[in-house]
Amino acid sequence: MSTLPGSTSEPLQPREAHILIVGDPKDPNNPSAWPAGTTVAATIQDPADIASIPAASLSKINVLFCSSFLGSSASSTVAALLPSLPALQWLHQRSAGVEHTLSPTLAAHPCAMTNARGVFSSSLAEYCLMACAYFAKDVPRLMRQKEAKNWEKYNVRELRGATLGVVGLGSIGGACAKLANAYGMRVVGVRRNPASSAGDPTVDKCYGNDGVADLFKESDYVVCAAPLTPDTRGLVTAEAMAGAKPGCVLINLGRGPVVDEAGMIAALKSGALSGLALDVFSTEPLPADHELWQLDNVLVSPHNMDQTATFMREASEVREESKSRKESAANFAEVLLPKFLEGVDPHELPNQVNKNLGY
Repeated sequence: MSTLPGSTSEPLQPREAHILIVGDPKDPNNPSAWPAGTTVAATIQDPADIASIPAASLSKINVLFCSSFLGSSASSTVAALLPSLPALQWLHQRSAGVEHTLSPTLAAHPCAMTNARGVFSSSLAEYCLMACAYFAKDVPRLMRQKEAKNWEKYNVRELRGATLGVVGLGSIGGACAKLANAYGMRVVGVRRNPASSAGDPTVDKCYGNDGVADLFKESDYVVCAAPLTPDTRGLVTAEAMAGAKPGCVLINLGRGPVVDEAGMIAALKSGALSGLALDVFSTEPLPADHELWQLDNVLVSPHNMDQTATFMREASEVREESKSRKESAANFAEVLLPKFLEGVDPHELPNQVNKNLGY
């Protein structure tokens, strides 16, 4: 038995983990090895499949591992399972975004919830700075000139000294701020609790959620990295974008509905925004007849800028090909689950999700 570092409380009491996996049984990114003390009761995709689990096993399940979104049915699937899991203490979502899984039923349940926050931050921050450079160096013009074999010099902009506005200074937004800081950029942010960024050396200023318009007025680039919750839906308003600093570029790598899409397109057409770099959209896949495909100065990617060859594996477990990134990933099988087995209160595990706030 052991105690938490610096703790004066009673020694931790080791426990067993009886896990139900919700997802595709053939998913190659599910954990392939489990720590001692772990039993996997079953992997199911449909709530009706729970009937195949023996009652003795069902009564012991204390961990629910959601390995995939299950599309729009995820919240109803999880909600339908909860009444059959009387011993459930902890639900882990193998993604950073949890809006697909949350429901009033889950919010009311006493189980702790964690997510894979931090696993995907690095690749998205790299995309953010790539998008900034794409417009600063006018890569579309370079490609046109190459196609035309046209040797014509032109002025480019530096990222050094420019201002990056970050809407949502969580794990992903914080990674963007850190990388922007390394480029010599000034960083201003928006987050629900701006005091959380006090003392952060990578953030020069932080507004509350009511400061989005002010952020646009002083930012050369704005990256939206906020999760989708009832409070953040439409947080980036048409009015804020219409009042943006001249030349401002908007980058969205959080969730599409956080930005007023019609207002965003209007701001681009009017010149209030000079460019868009979008990895997420209000409707996905982006419909073939959507005007964003045709508009100039729009960089479109199919919600894949965190999709490395190992990203889902790193959210489940660290395998040999991704050992170098282990220290940054609060993955399920090798970081969070051992703490649970040791006896750590599920509500004190890293990567807690507030089921009422939605992140």
